[in-house]
Amino acid sequence: MLESGVRAIGVGRVVPEGGFLHELRRRHVVRVAIAYAIAGWALLQLASIVFPAFGAPDWVLKAVIALIAIGFPIALVLAWAFEMTPEGVRRTEPAHSPEAHPPEQRRQVGRKLDFAIIGVLALAVGALLWRQTAQRTASPAAPAAISTAASTKSVAVLPFENLSADKENEYFASGMQDEILTRLANIRDLKVISRTSTQKYASRPENLKVVAAELGVATLLEGSVQRAGDAVHINLQLINAHDDNHLWAESYDRQIKDIFGVERDVATKVADALKATLLPAEAAQVASVPTQNAEAYDLYLRALAFSNRANDQYGLTKVVMPQAIDLLQQALAKDPKFALAAALLGRAHMYVFFFSPDRTDARLSAAKAAADQALALQPDLGQAHFALAFYWYWGFRDYARAQQELELASKALPRNADIEGIVAAVARRQGKWEETLEGLRQAQAFDPRNSSPAFEFGQTYATLRRYAEADQAYAHAAELSADPALSQIRRAQNIAVWKGDLAPLRATLAALSPTSDAYRTSHPAFFDLAWWSRDYAAAAKVAEAAGKDMWTASRGNSVLPARLRLAWAYAAMGDAAKAKALYADIRAEYQAAVRERPGDWDRHMALGLAAAGLGEKDEAIGEGRRATELLPISRDAFAGPEFVLYLAEIYVRVGEHDQAIALLQQLMAIPAGLAMSPALLRLDPVWDPLRGDARFQKLANEDEPAGVATTKP
Repeated sequence: MLESGVRAIGVGRVVPEGGFLHELRRRHVVRVAIAYAIAGWALLQLASIVFPAFGAPDWVLKAVIALIAIGFPIALVLAWAFEMTPEGVRRTEPAHSPEAHPPEQRRQVGRKLDFAIIGVLALAVGALLWRQTAQRTASPAAPAAISTAASTKSVAVLPFENLSADKENEYFASGMQDEILTRLANIRDLKVISRTSTQKYASRPENLKVVAAELGVATLLEGSVQRAGDAVHINLQLINAHDDNHLWAESYDRQIKDIFGVERDVATKVADALKATLLPAEAAQVASVPTQNAEAYDLYLRALAFSNRANDQYGLTKVVMPQAIDLLQQALAKDPKFALAAALLGRAHMYVFFFSPDRTDARLSAAKAAADQALALQPDLGQAHFALAFYWYWGFRDYARAQQELELASKALPRNADIEGIVAAVARRQGKWEETLEGLRQAQAFDPRNSSPAFEFGQTYATLRRYAEADQAYAHAAELSADPALSQIRRAQNIAVWKGDLAPLRATLAALSPTSDAYRTSHPAFFDLAWWSRDYAAAAKVAEAAGKDMWTASRGNSVLPARLRLAWAYAAMGDAAKAKALYADIRAEYQAAVRERPGDWDRHMALGLAAAGLGEKDEAIGEGRRATELLPISRDAFAGPEFVLYLAEIYVRVGEHDQAIALLQQLMAIPAGLAMSPALLRLDPVWDPLRGDARFQKLANEDEPAGVATTKP
């Protein structure tokens, strides 16, 4: 027992009654100090989340911190001098004073303070959890929260303002931004955000701090370009986003022929301002002059504007990339030693091969010749190795050679989100799903406002039948994209595949302007909507308008003639004569096509489907099987399932229902969510002959797929 005249404080400590420590305890000063500290900390957590969201300047948060610090001793003094009583707040009397309140009343006040401390502590824990939640993005495809302490060696080049009287010179301002950004990106010690991430921002945004936070950089390079004939006036400034101070600024008046000196000087001055280490090889790249011909360079910048559009939205390839190719060929005619133009030409040809689509040996040869020309002129040119990576990847599914070229490209072009995205795409073809997702995360980290990684997250999650995550990813891609139509259409298609709901797809397509590039490149999606809706007349109308176009399937990478789908629509409408005539024309054409290019799986599949329409059972099955042998799932885990699905369709059309169901069961057991889902089995009329089969009913009426895990056990 404690003796009379002492009170316990802490463990194993006693203080004499009436001493200073006893008075601190009696006057509840310690309790007030604890409550104040917790409340102040919780307030700071909330302020650090709320203030940046409203664009508040740094001094506001600093002022709050100062006020909290100043208030602490004041709170302690007030706790010592005053106390709460039933009569209200009054001066605290000494313990020996007859006016001092009895101990029981003080204990009641102490208990109230204890409850207050517990309440404040709960609020503090809630603020901490809120902060942690705010620092994570709700969407699994969205980028990780950007640190408020971005590296000082990080920069984003914002779109340059075009001040030229001729607004058609927009391509020149955009090209200048791109070229300066590329030179900066050659410096490994710098983190440089790509053009794709910055293109949605204004040339001179009002709130630099918010823009920098979204892009994950410490500095922003702003500029304006004014061109009149061959004369160019350029204003540039490098700004510290934290305090809006100019780290460097310069104005240039140059002729077009001297423009490379500006690009070199800007990259060097920015690197110096950010104290970035510039290695000798990097200095040589920064100082390089790609061509001495001003006209060739101007043509290259014009081509770059078209190429960038196709790179950002590959659905526009057929519309814009031929223009880029024509301009690049003109540039090389004026300067055959223009390696950068040759490299871009090689890449442009591969885009046309894959997305236009023009799956011909002539297109492949043109791509290879252009890339080889660039490497002969400049063996270490990263852009040329990147073009060759596309050649081996898209042209031949030769992943080993593609990866070799990607490694060489990455050495010359560090921190390049496009390269990381293709590395992830190659991993996806190999069925390395977790590696794919990690690669896309890396691409997103390099380029947080680029819509491409988010879109590819959507494609990957949909393949894994993780449709809810795919929906979030497509939505995020649409938010980021300057031309969101493709992402919006894919999101609506994902909902159809996931839930069988066609309303979003119908609304999305209806919103497209008939004069827009997006409308002209979305005919396959219009056909799918009409086909799944069993509006065969509308489906036929879409396919008729396409003429002899080749369509890339919305569910994968297969390329089939639009006339094949037109034949399906005629047959479904009951017009057997028209359907048979089309099937016969396609069959004759593709019998010759497979002899010309016997390793082309698309051509074999087109021939098989046409033969099935004519009832040529053995030929149909043989050609369909040949296509799946040329592109088995083991060779392409992303596109291979689509060809297995087409083979199942061939089996249905020729009456081999058991074989068709066996293939559908196989597809349901693997990552093939873009090609097949229970909802698609219910929607697609092609499966009508199977609907009475219990095995098919089981597949078509499964609950929402749980998704495929990507982590290894």
